[in-house]
Order: sequence, then structure tokens, then C-alpha cells
Amino acid sequence: MRKNISSFREESLDYHSQFPPGKIQITPTKKYSSQRDLSLAYSPGVAEPCKEIARSANEVYKYTSKGNLVAVITNGTAVLGLGDIGALASKPVMEGKALLFKIFSGIDVFDIEIDESDPDKFIDAVKAIAPTFGGINLEDIKAPEAFEIERRLKSELNIPVMHDDQHGTAIISGAALINAINYVEKNIHHIKMVVNGAGAAAISCTRTYKQLGVNPKNILMFDSKGLLHTSRKDLNKEKKEFAVNTSSIQKLEQAIQNADVFIGLSIGGILTPKMLKSMAKDPIVFAMANPDPEIDYNLAVKIRPDVIIATGRSDYPNQVNNVLGFPYIFRGALDVHARIINDKMKLAAVHAIASLAKEPVPEQVNIVYNKKNLSFGKEYIIPKPFDNRLITRVAPAVAKAAMDSGVARSPILDWKIYQEKLLDRMGYESKLLRMIQNRARTNPKKIVFCDGIEYDIIKSVQILNEEGIVSQAIVLGNEYRIKRLIDENNLDVELKIIDPEKEENKKKIDFYAKILWKRRNRKGLTLYDAKSRMRTPDHFGAMMVDQGEADAVITGYSRSFSLSLRPMLEVIGRAESVHKIAGMIILLTKRGPLFLADTAVIPDPTIQELARIALMASNVVKAFDIEPHIAMLSFQNFSSSSKTSSKVSQTVAFLHKKYPNLIVDGELQPDFALNEFLLASKFPFSKLVKKRANIFIFPNLESGNLTYKFIRGLGLGNVQTIGPVMLGMRKPAHVMQMQSNIEEIVNLTTLSVIDAQIRKN
Repeated sequence: MRKNISSFREESLDYHSQFPPGKIQITPTKKYSSQRDLSLAYSPGVAEPCKEIARSANEVYKYTSKGNLVAVITNGTAVLGLGDIGALASKPVMEGKALLFKIFSGIDVFDIEIDESDPDKFIDAVKAIAPTFGGINLEDIKAPEAFEIERRLKSELNIPVMHDDQHGTAIISGAALINAINYVEKNIHHIKMVVNGAGAAAISCTRTYKQLGVNPKNILMFDSKGLLHTSRKDLNKEKKEFAVNTSSIQKLEQAIQNADVFIGLSIGGILTPKMLKSMAKDPIVFAMANPDPEIDYNLAVKIRPDVIIATGRSDYPNQVNNVLGFPYIFRGALDVHARIINDKMKLAAVHAIASLAKEPVPEQVNIVYNKKNLSFGKEYIIPKPFDNRLITRVAPAVAKAAMDSGVARSPILDWKIYQEKLLDRMGYESKLLRMIQNRARTNPKKIVFCDGIEYDIIKSVQILNEEGIVSQAIVLGNEYRIKRLIDENNLDVELKIIDPEKEENKKKIDFYAKILWKRRNRKGLTLYDAKSRMRTPDHFGAMMVDQGEADAVITGYSRSFSLSLRPMLEVIGRAESVHKIAGMIILLTKRGPLFLADTAVIPDPTIQELARIALMASNVVKAFDIEPHIAMLSFQNFSSSSKTSSKVSQTVAFLHKKYPNLIVDGELQPDFALNEFLLASKFPFSKLVKKRANIFIFPNLESGNLTYKFIRGLGLGNVQTIGPVMLGMRKPAHVMQMQSNIEEIVNLTTLSVIDAQIRKN
């Protein structure tokens, strides 16, 4: 729960206003560096694809981006949580939807805000720009106009059109309904359903439930004025569809008695404990109002232990989240050049999502949500948003339904190749980061920060607190300076300040010093020296972790890496089975996460040390449920003509003999290691052929550190870094690069929380 609304508001405004403003941009997909490139891109070369399209309209999909381009269109009359704020004010929301399309399914988006509330004029505007796009996602348009707008555009255009506010929730909750009813072993044709809410989403949801088998006679729907019944004169055409002929039921309290299913798309808290108690055995409750559900999840399960409950919130099981559907529905529709998104395609998505929840859950998903064994049941009736299988289940199901129903213009011929292409489209650069953040939140830890007098550290702590990644932040340093820093920057941050220099901490200093002195007195350390060192934040923070008073320590912001690492080694030290520790950098790129080691510690590793670095790095990668593919780097490819390449070659030979199942090869130049096609053409015998290398082991510290620093210095917007991650420490202790930015501090701390989680388990 965010406690400082003002601070979060400022941060949100800053996030959106940073250069370049907004959240999306256009990026060229073809070369443009030479004059010849520009001649092909524009005049005179562009005339040739224009002629081809003029001869055959379908060629537009071959020569332009139309087949991977969706318009997210709104007039801003019903923005979730904000209401009728108008076209211009809705633009940030539409850009956000564009972002989700891109990162979950690789679909490009133009957001279009049309300043028009008249349905006919709005429809005309959309029709006029439709040739640009392969599909149209209508968004945040108020009912009942939304129904007419979608109906007409679907009938008058020959590209997929879907109002996600209606159908997205309908599809996801429809999948949840199928599985919930299946779990409690009830008959969908006989259940009694109460729907509270009669807007666009509620109408569409209930229509979907009817298609799934719910008997219309068993549905009671309420709007803000009460039950929809035939004697009411204020009902529009859509509401009349669900009006019932009864006078015995007037209020929700009456309707809910003995109901099997409650569907809430209304306001928070409207479903009372008394109402829930009156429902039938094994009640199904979808409380989808946001941010406050119709009934609190914890209250519901306490009152009715037999309840199956879903909400729109990510902090409870069974989140009805539209991102489970719309990216993949449009993906499947676009990939077969569908003319429409019809009911068969939507129902195919429903059943694909429902079916996925019944399959064994990959370990990666269990890891993300800190579950030992997620499986189909009351708390898992729909898949999790971080389940990477969604794109390979939902998109093909939609595409097949389009082909079977005759609306596909470009059928898919090889489904295996299609699935591989789907995985390549996903936003790999942010997937791992989202995964580790979500995993960290499931079991936050107590983290101690040694550089507490720095603004970037305190601001990072604020973010980590707000995101629920740390259970307690302990910052070390001068208490007066830290408090002044917080006040001067108007930071609202929960933390514990410890100043090792203060007299009140003398007993703790003495206690810590004796521990360190006993360990290192035969290495020349006196008790006096131990006390002096324990007054420094690095030694003090490391000892807190050593003694179990914190779960991990973060340092390195204000001093060089080597100076910051030394106290960690003196106090915590390496694990018993480790000969030398190493440092690993994680790069989050479009081709997926890349793990680089050693970038921090061992100047010139031996053959045995190189092998150990590779094995330690592979263990970290396995912890993220990623198969390690290790490239041992050199300035030569498969040549032992130099001391360096010979060392790498012998390391590879050792690993091949000792660990025959490990996917590792070298010596390789980085460009060959990164390009599997180049590697296959020149060195088809390599173990990395048809395997994307994800771990890169450098022959010495100079090459590893220079490579990482060069990439970091470029400041590439599409490459994020985490690290250095310390490999081989006895307890979680991580040393950041000096003057790391806030994002890097947050990322490294998040990983340290997971490090602590893994060690606890």
C-alpha cells in the first residue's frame, strides 16, 4: 500500500515527463545509415511495393507493418477509475495499453484519441483511418454507445475490432467460471447466477456466460437502480436482454440467497458477509471492482471457507486480469490476417486459458509467485499473468478458430514454427525483471544499506518499500544527515537508521568487534583495529547479516568496488565449498537476459577458477528456471595459439569431461557467441548450435569489466543492468558499482532479496 500519495504522484509525473515524454516511440525496423538505404526506404525504391499493393491489396501485409499494427482508440468517455475525462486526458492510459501490447505479444500500437462523443461521427473517423491498421482495440468508451460503435465497426470493416473493456473481462472471467464450476462439480446449465453491475463489461461478461451454458432464466442482473425487470421503463436495449419478469425480488439481498455464482462489476463492499453466508454450498464469487472488490478476499474466505473467489487485484489469488487475453487474442487474429474477431475466436481464447490452468505449472511460475507447487484448485482457477505459455496457447487457439470459421486470409501451415516465432516476439528485455520483482514481493526481506547518507539510496529505499520488496530497510550513517536528507527532499520513507559512531551503539560495536577479532587475530587484526572497523558502515552492515540481524547487505555506492568488497570478505567471507568468489552482471536485452562473469573480482583466473565461475553462474541461471547455455569467450574462435585461448580451450575440455550434460563451448569470439546463425554456418560442431548462449564467461577480469563498463557507459535505453551479483559469498552480500543510479540500486536489492529467499529455502 502506497502511503505517500503526493510523493507517488510526483514520481508518476516525473516518469511520464522524462525525455522523451510519454511511454512509446517509433523505431525504424530497416537499415537507414546509407544513401542507398534511404533510396530503398523512400524515393525511388518505395514505389515498387506501392505498385504491388495497388495490384493486390493483400500484399500490404507483406510490404508494410499493417499486419503487426493495432490502433488503441478511445474518446475518453469512460476511463477506468477516472470517468469521462475526454480524449486528450486519456492519452497516457492508451499509451499504457500500447506498452502492454508490445511487451506481452510484440504488437506495435498507435494510440488514437478521437475528440468526438457522437457515435456516428466517431465511427466515421475510425473507418477513415482503418486502412493503416491490422486491428482495432476500442478502449474506455461509455455504454451504451460502446455497444453500437463496436457492432457497426465490426460489420463495416474487414479487420479485427474488439472493445477490450467488454470482451477482455468476459473472456478471462469466462475461463475462471468454467474452471470454478468444474472444480465444485456443479452443472453450468443449472447454476443460479447474480450479476451486480450492468455496464458494458457486465453485459458482455454475461453474454459470454450464456454462450458457455448458463441458463438465461437463472440470471438476475442489477444496476444502480435495482433489479433489471420487464416493468422498468428506463432500460436500454442491452439491459432489456437481461430483464426478468418477476416482482418477488427487489433487492440484492433477496436475489443472492442460494445463488451459486456472484459476479461483481460494480462498487467495493456491496457484497456483505450476511449475503455471502446466504449463498449456496461452494459459492463462486467474482468480485471484480477495482481497486476495492465487492467483498474483501480475506473476509470472504474467513466467512465461507468453501468459497472460490476471484478479484481484479494482483495481491490475491485468481486475478481476473485482461492482460491474460487481449495481447494474445490480437496476436492470433493478426497472424492469420483475420477479417474479424468473432465469437468462435473469443470462445477459443476462453477455453485455451481455462485449459492452461489445468496443466502442470512450470517451475518458473512457481518461483515467481513463491509457491512450492501451484496446481489447479480453489486458489488457481486461471493462469498467472507471468506464465510464458499464454502466448503459445491462446494465440494459436484464436488463429485456429479464425481459420476454422472462415475469417482468416493467411492460414498458418506449420504450427511448430509459428510457436517458435511467438516466443521470439515477447518483450524479453523486461520479462526477467518483472519476474524477479514479483518473486521478491512474495517474501520480502530485511536489507541493510551501508551508504545511508546518499540521496539515491534513500530514494531507492522509498521505492522498495512502496513496491513491497523489502520488509524492513536499515540504513547506516550519520542520523542527523540522513534525517535532513529526507526532510530536504520531502521523502516519505519507512526505515531504521543506525549510526555506528553513536555512543548508544558502543555495546553492539564491542560485541561485533570481538567476533571479528576472534576470526582474524591470527591474520594480524588487533581488538582495537576490530573496534575501529566496526564503526564503519561496511563492516557493521556485513556483521548484521553475519549475525542474522538482517537478510542481506548492499554497499558500494560511494567507494570503489575493491574497497567496498574487502569488508564483506573479512566479515562474511566465501562459502565453504567456494575457492574464490566472483562477480556477475545481468544484462536485460531484447534477446533475453545475458549473464556476464567474472566482471568484478578475479584478475586472471586459472583453468579451474574459470570452470568454477561458469558453474556458479549456471547455478544462478538455473534458479530462474532458465537452462544455462555457456559461451567461454576469447579473442579467437576454436584456436589455442595464444596463452589466453589455450586457457579457455582447456577449461572447455575440462567441463565437457566433468559435466557432459552442461551446454558449454568455446573458445568463442563474442559476435559468434551472440549470433547462433553465424556460429552454425562456421562451426556446426559447436554445442551452442541451435542454442542461444545466455552465459558469457570472460578469460580475465580486464575483458569482462571493460565490456560491461562500455555497455553501461553507452546508456542504451533498451538494456538494463543488474549487478554485480556476488557469486560464492557465504551469506547475501552485494557490492554495486560506484555511483549506481536508482534503478540499478533497486534492481540489485531486488535480486538480493531473492538471494536471501533461496538461501532460507
